[in-house]
Amino acid sequence: MKTVTLNVKGGSQSQWSTLILELNIMKKAWKRYGVEIELKAPNINKIISQGTNNGKDSSNSSSVVRRKPSKRTFTFSVFG
Repeated sequence: MKTVTLNVKGGSQSQWSTLILELNIMKKAWKRYGVEIELKAPNINKIISQGTNNGKDSSNSSSVVRRKPSKRTFTFSVFG
């Protein structure tokens, strides 16, 4: 087992959360190659669960974040 220790100073809470989420993405991507990565940090499970949700409330399956569909604009030029 190889160990890497990161000491992060001066980062904001959102930067910390982003770092944890990016490391989690790397962990998932490397798993298919047989690499097992273990992440340890305070509140890591909460950060990952909030950062990887898809807008659905797990306690209420009918609760979905609805976004307004964007209108597509098509422009045609006819030369003739």
